Amino acid sequence: MTKCTWVKVFKLSKELTFLRIAAKKSFSSANTKDTTALSRSGVNASAATLRNLSNKASSGATSSRLINKAQQCPVMGKAMAVQTSRFHTTTKVATPTPTVPRAIASNESKKAAVTPVSHNTTGNKFDYESFYNHQLEKKHKDKSYRYFNNINRLAQKFPRAHTARPEDEVTVWCANDYLGMGRSPVLIESMKRTMDRYGAGAGGTRNIAGNADLHLRLESELADLHHTEGALVFSSCYVANDATLSTLASKLPGCVIFSDNQNHASMIQGIRHSGAQKKIFRHNDLAHLEELLQSVDVSVPKIVAFESVYSMCGSIGPIKEICELAKKYGAITFLDEVHAVGMYGPRGAGVAEHLDFELNATQPHGGNGSVMDMVDIYTGTLGKAFGVVGGYIAGSASLVDMVRSYAPGFIFTTSLPPAVVSGAMESVKYLKRSAAERTKQQLNTRTVKDRLAQLDIPVVPNPSHIVPVLLGDAEQAKLASDTLLSEFGIYVQSINYPTVAVGEERLRITPTPGHNEEMIDHLVDSLEKIWSRNSFKRVKQWEAEGGRAGVGIKGASKVEPIWTDKQLRIGKVSETSTETLAAASL
Repeated sequence: MTKCTWVKVFKLSKELTFLRIAAKKSFSSANTKDTTALSRSGVNASAATLRNLSNKASSGATSSRLINKAQQCPVMGKAMAVQTSRFHTTTKVATPTPTVPRAIASNESKKAAVTPVSHNTTGNKFDYESFYNHQLEKKHKDKSYRYFNNINRLAQKFPRAHTARPEDEVTVWCANDYLGMGRSPVLIESMKRTMDRYGAGAGGTRNIAGNADLHLRLESELADLHHTEGALVFSSCYVANDATLSTLASKLPGCVIFSDNQNHASMIQGIRHSGAQKKIFRHNDLAHLEELLQSVDVSVPKIVAFESVYSMCGSIGPIKEICELAKKYGAITFLDEVHAVGMYGPRGAGVAEHLDFELNATQPHGGNGSVMDMVDIYTGTLGKAFGVVGGYIAGSASLVDMVRSYAPGFIFTTSLPPAVVSGAMESVKYLKRSAAERTKQQLNTRTVKDRLAQLDIPVVPNPSHIVPVLLGDAEQAKLASDTLLSEFGIYVQSINYPTVAVGEERLRITPTPGHNEEMIDHLVDSLEKIWSRNSFKRVKQWEAEGGRAGVGIKGASKVEPIWTDKQLRIGKVSETSTETLAAASL
């Protein structure tokens, strides 16, 4: 072969190679089905395929001439013949179908794979009302169905109220307005003035027209109360707990929450909403808490969530000891002081403040070395001892700002009305100065507990202001409550599952500063008659059965009240009437 021939062959080879590459690129977006069929047939870039591709990739005449010349060449012709015979089969290769975009082909394939399901559209539809009634029937059968009594508290006759008929009055012994501040002139007059000036509603969320100067001033008062850098007000403390725990724990990477098994439903809900891992420790059990804390690497973010006063049993959490464990294992603390704010401490900040009573009375600020400095996050309510409605958190400026910026429960809800905020602020300010209401409440609590103990009527032992009278049966608890209301004109709500465990049903009594000696006598005498008439269990009977809910536990040490005699003498109010307390509020 001459040199000239070799040159021609080389050029033809290069042109054919170029055409093959161009053809492949031209059909790179070809129909998936066609590509698969070719691959399975083993015809991957065969001579026949390449001829088809090259014919479609360029003008037919030019391509044919090149291929003809290549076949005439002694070298290229033999190479092409060998390649053709190697891949040739008796199965005819299908001519490629027109190009279909890959995305469309994929969607069409998925549509073809879905088999339509035909449902019955003419049969019986789901009976929603029957479902609702079935769920309610379950409540009736296990005696946990809740009946809401029509109780209308009378501001000028606190703690009296009328029922459905205004002429039928009763004495309320179970309200969470522990200090009677809901009818205090301090709040009412301020709220009236605020409503006259700013109207009834807030006008929007805090972000949209609902962020008034009153809200900011209230938050400053709350931050000062708890010795923190900041505070944030919510529509309720249920929302505050839920929103804060769910937001914080979901943002902290890999966060683990350690929760007391007696925590309030709002905290449990917040933990669930966070999606974080949770570890439940036995109620006030420091050894169990430490055991659980040790099971998690110290570098992992952790939150220990607990309460100061547990509202259904009256127990008090070991705040200092829990804070020390949290610090030891790299956790932050979340303390719910809902049933304690306004009630404990020299300025009503709660149990954390009360633990260092004298220190916080003389140095009411952060950094004084008290237990208050050890708590990372406080939550409290404006709807119990402070007498209005709403909730809040208090903590570092960064924490508060993060919750403000991320918590849906804060961002997407209407702000508290200005009148409510004004009343709350005046209540907080007043109870920082006055100890009269909380000391009188504690004295009345002591009296009621002592009187019931003399009659062997079972009260769950606790150091707080709660008086839980144990019945241990849902039906009996309701009977006692109904009899008190209908026969003796006393309103005490029965507490059943799921608020308390089955078998620990009770009456929850909450004395206030407004309950006088005559009212206390009537309550105690009425309970004694009900217990005798129905043969309800007394302490000795519970003791014979081994005890329950802390009642009748042999060898148990006496529980001392958290308010000491010395502390009660500070601002002591002896035989103070409701009217005198109201006047003190002016």
